[in-house]
Amino acid sequence: MELTRVRYEELNARQKENYNFAKISARLADYGFNCLRLSDDWQGADFIACHIDNERYLKVQLKGRLTLDKKYIGKDIHIAFLLSDKCYLYPHDGLLNHMTVRKMVGLHNRSWLENGLLNWGSPPGWALKWLADHQI
Repeated sequence: MELTRVRYEELNARQKENYNFAKISARLADYGFNCLRLSDDWQGADFIACHIDNERYLKVQLKGRLTLDKKYIGKDIHIAFLLSDKCYLYPHDGLLNHMTVRKMVGLHNRSWLENGLLNWGSPPGWALKWLADHQI
C-alpha cells in the first residue's frame, strides 16, 4: 500500500478539524490523556481529554490559531492549535488574565470590544513567549 501525505492547505474546514484533532490527540496521549471527540460542542468543548489517573479531564476547543473569545470566559476551556510543527494547549482564561494584568492593547481592539473575539494567525513575540509554557 502506498500512502501519500495530504496538504493541509487543500483540506476543507471539516477535514482540517479532523486532522487537528488527530494530531493534538496524539500529542496528548504522550501525557496520559485519552481524547473523546464530541459530536456537538459541549460547554464550549470540541473534545474531552481524560487523564489515565481518572481524576483530571480537560475541556478542549480546537482552533486553527491563537484565539480569545468572550464566549469561553469562565467555562474552564483549554484552546488547542497547531503552529507549524508545534502544538499548543493553553487555558483560555489564563491568556485573558495575562493580557488583562498587563493592560495589553489587544483588549482595546475593536474586534474584542465589538465582537468579543481576538485571534492571531501568526502570534506576536509576547504571545510566543507566553505559549512556550503551553507547548505539548
